[in-house]
Amino acid sequence: MKKKCQRCSENFDCSDNKIENCSCKNIELTKESKNYLSKTNYDCLCTNCLEEINNYSNLEKQYPFPNHPSKYIEGIHYYIEGNYWVFTNYYHYLKGSCCKNNCRHCAYGFGK
Repeated sequence: MKKKCQRCSENFDCSDNKIENCSCKNIELTKESKNYLSKTNYDCLCTNCLEEINNYSNLEKQYPFPNHPSKYIEGIHYYIEGNYWVFTNYYHYLKGSCCKNNCRHCAYGFGK
């Protein structure tokens, strides 16, 4: 069955009725990824997004949640658009929960 990834909007083939045939079966999710996904509003995600989410737990070791705005790293936690700071999907992931304010890069599937 064709599905659209709820995270990146790419089309992909999903075999959710026969999980043994689905491409997501080949991705071993980390404990952190499973915990994170349990907090989201996502249904099926493409393998690229699942791999990126798995990589977030490794990235978190290098770039943990900043405990003060002076520790935000441009390109990692935010980027500048005009006069505004736009927080990245990774930053929202690090927060650990969704504020449900329709953030542009909501990591929990509520802002799209």
